[in-house]
Amino acid sequence: MVSRVPLSNAAEGAASVASAEESSFSRSVSALLEHIEYRRCESGEDIEAIYRLRYDAYLASGMITGSSTRIVEDEFDDLANSYRFGIFIDGELASTIRVHHVHPQMPVSPSVQVFGDELRPRLAAGETFIDPSRFAADSEFSRAFKALPYVTLRLAVAACSYFDVDYCLTAIKEEHTGFYRRIFGSEQTMPSRTYPGLVCPVYLFQSKCSENMAKTIERFPFFKSTPFEQRMLFARPPKGELAPLTILPTAKYMKRAA
Repeated sequence: MVSRVPLSNAAEGAASVASAEESSFSRSVSALLEHIEYRRCESGEDIEAIYRLRYDAYLASGMITGSSTRIVEDEFDDLANSYRFGIFIDGELASTIRVHHVHPQMPVSPSVQVFGDELRPRLAAGETFIDPSRFAADSEFSRAFKALPYVTLRLAVAACSYFDVDYCLTAIKEEHTGFYRRIFGSEQTMPSRTYPGLVCPVYLFQSKCSENMAKTIERFPFFKSTPFEQRMLFARPPKGELAPLTILPTAKYMKRAA
């Protein structure tokens, strides 16, 4: 006679395996964080480096056509609500991301431009957003470190906490939608449209922070950040003072203090 496992036990076993896999993965990402530095890039060589990284990554993936300037920048880079970051592994630039804090007093970002008919009425009603964009990664680092997207997008999670927004927006290609559904509980809000400077269409997805962020951080503790780290990442320094050059992730310290 073939022994059959009760469905309830089978479900518990599957959940246990999934939990163990997530824990193992979280440990691997946390190990990578030991080598990570976040750098807010506002001028000079750092800005040029992340613009070149955008170009190289987008050209390799077919998202743009070739340009003699060999950089990717746009009118959203220097806005007052824009934060550009380089992610460094052992001192070398591995990836980059840009974050906009969008609110009724500053209702401007790439997603608002592309999907304004959906987002502008919501902003007028008082909703607030984090709009991450211009994610790009060095091809060699991407192959060597599968966790690189997670340590990069950790900045968007930290921004959602710091600015206490209603939604985290994401304008993404179709092949990336499964990742954002699975990790952040994101849902499609608008059909695909043309994105400025890209040759491929993007879809507007969003994650409701009050429903999804705590669950995401519980599943993946490496997304945690302390209020101190958040201030270092996003607080604007007083006039005449420089922003911090390098910010170290704090997820590991939160775990030790728990």
